[in-house]
Amino acid sequence: MADKITSDNLKLFSSGNCDFAYEFLGCHKEIKNKKEGYVFRVWAPNANSVSIAGEFTGWGENPVKMEKIGYGIWEGFSDSAKQYDSYKYLIEKPNGDTVYKSDPYGYHTEVRPGTASKVYDLEGYNWKDESYRKEAAKKNILEEPVNIYEVHLGSWKRHADGSFLTFDELSKELVPYVKKMGYTHIELMPVSEYPFDPSWGYQVTGYYAVTPRYGTPKDFMAFVDKCHAEGIGVILDWVGAHFPKDENGLYEFDGTRCYEYQSDLKNEHPDWNTRIFDYGRGEVVSFLMSNAVFWVDKFHVDGIRVDAVASMLYLDYGRRGGAWQPNIHGENINLEAVEFLKKFNAAVFKKNKSVLTIAEESTAFPMVTKPGYDGGLGFNFKWNMGWMNDMLRYMSLDPLFRKNNHNNLTFSLTYAFSENFILPLSHDEVVHGKCSMINKMPGEYEDKFSNLRAFYAYMIAHPGKKLMFMGDEFAQFIEWDFAKELDWFILDYDLHKKMQNYVKDLNKFYLDNAPLWENDTDWSGFSWIACDDYEKSIVSFRRIDKNGNELVVVCNFCPVERTNYRIGVPYEGKYTQVFSSDARKYGGETARLKSYKSESEPMHGFENSVVLTIAPMSVTFYKIEKKVHKPKKEKTVKEKVIKEKASKKSEIKAETVKSVKKAKAEIKAEVKKEEKNEVKAEVKTAKTAEKAVKEVKTEVKAEIKPEPKTETEVKAEAKKTVKAKKTKKKK
Repeated sequence: MADKITSDNLKLFSSGNCDFAYEFLGCHKEIKNKKEGYVFRVWAPNANSVSIAGEFTGWGENPVKMEKIGYGIWEGFSDSAKQYDSYKYLIEKPNGDTVYKSDPYGYHTEVRPGTASKVYDLEGYNWKDESYRKEAAKKNILEEPVNIYEVHLGSWKRHADGSFLTFDELSKELVPYVKKMGYTHIELMPVSEYPFDPSWGYQVTGYYAVTPRYGTPKDFMAFVDKCHAEGIGVILDWVGAHFPKDENGLYEFDGTRCYEYQSDLKNEHPDWNTRIFDYGRGEVVSFLMSNAVFWVDKFHVDGIRVDAVASMLYLDYGRRGGAWQPNIHGENINLEAVEFLKKFNAAVFKKNKSVLTIAEESTAFPMVTKPGYDGGLGFNFKWNMGWMNDMLRYMSLDPLFRKNNHNNLTFSLTYAFSENFILPLSHDEVVHGKCSMINKMPGEYEDKFSNLRAFYAYMIAHPGKKLMFMGDEFAQFIEWDFAKELDWFILDYDLHKKMQNYVKDLNKFYLDNAPLWENDTDWSGFSWIACDDYEKSIVSFRRIDKNGNELVVVCNFCPVERTNYRIGVPYEGKYTQVFSSDARKYGGETARLKSYKSESEPMHGFENSVVLTIAPMSVTFYKIEKKVHKPKKEKTVKEKVIKEKASKKSEIKAETVKSVKKAKAEIKAEVKKEEKNEVKAEVKTAKTAEKAVKEVKTEVKAEIKPEPKTETEVKAEAKKTVKAKKTKKKK
């Protein structure tokens, strides 16, 4: 690393613009004066002298004197040092006192209670995760499923004698478990070296050293490699807000306040009794910025969650009675910390653009997840502490009183898209004094499980990525205890085993359904159906992916079945239950999932609605089968032209036929009329003639009257008539 210790790089380090300080500070293998050994460099600007003391020097018997090479950096070389040798820096303070300090940039340390650094060559591990990293680089993590399993490695599982599992053993047990349970990431509580077990890793003394509790740095590399082989990302908790006052650590490192602020009004967290980093000092900024990049570069981690960001941002955080120093504008914002966080995020994304940087920020500080160049802090995710606090308060209430606290259920949607959120159910919510997650739930034994199942399903349905602490997936009853393993024996009890299976199936359902994660950051992925039925503690809403696929979610936070319950729906069709927290196989009452057809009755702003039976204390997901109205076949241009011509011909023909028929009818009518008139005339003429004939006959009869017959003539005619009748009779 001799080529890295240049004047330009030292200027970058001093000005707070170096993100690779680990490449030339600390302990590195090097050849000097044709001798192979290790070079040691440390920043101690105000020390009178610095020496290297260790196993290879007989500790204080023959320490290696170091020389000051500029910019407050001391350098020394030893050709007798070898891998795993312990060492410290022996620093003479400005007042003449001496103190042994661990290497702030050391890669390896002794196992507690030892505090010395160890010589360790970090190079040479053969990574096998190239394909995983290439695939990760192609993805936009905001549009991918993120379901995090938070783990404290020292208490997930232990050996029968109480000793820790090694990184190798965790690779064989923890990684397959996380894969089987359907999580996408493991978030590890701090793995940087820390001396005090009850701090859970949040009081760090070795920022660049993997804690030896579980193995060597290369063992940890292999653990990360195994996670990547299974498609699981690794996120580290990182503590840049404060450091402990352990004598061997950063505390007054060279006998003066160099890593911490000078002012008593800025340099200490009174609640934690720890020191605050000086974010306005270039060397400190380079130390912290380089450390974040170090874990991404050397250990291929996929994410860094920055702990206690609020304590960094506010000058009055935890300070009472006005014991704080305002900024140049007279305000309580730490402007130096704001600038540091922007540089921190920019440096990490410069090294690997697909990394997650996550802020544990518990206030309403604006634009935490907006880019630094746009005025934001530059994180890509923030823990949604407001949602977590509201929902834990809501779920802990007796269902009878939830109707008066409905706002706790719905308020988070007023700001859900103001940042890129992760919904956290973290270790902080199940520590001593806070109750386990299952024991926060109200009611009798079975009631607690139905409440918790509904709560977990609501978390999956709510916009935002997800995080769950170990043990919550099988409803551990006692609070988390860092000093022992989880209560795995509790899986012998039916409802706990069913809860574990439920969480596994719920996680798989989440992964399989893009509407639950693809549009987590804006309103295009979420739409209320109804959120105002506080009397029954029921809400319903839609989750939508980029292709328009939807899930309808109906939540009932009362232990009462609701029948004939109508909600508006966006489409005409069939609504089928596809997942229910109340399914019998998980300990609920629902025997089988049902389908419901929509009705054309408007409700909730929609033209259609469905009438449902809603299970008690449940969250149910519905898929939509839209009714398809058969569309008319689309004609080609040629077909359209032919159709138009045929249509015109038909119109002309129809018009012609109509005209001809009309003409025929008119002619026929005219003919009939004429014929009728002729007949009438003829009849009239005939009647007139007949009348005339009658009149003539009458006149003639009147003029010619016959003479009367004699008696002889009458008798002769009578005889003649009788004779004629007899003759006819004979014949």
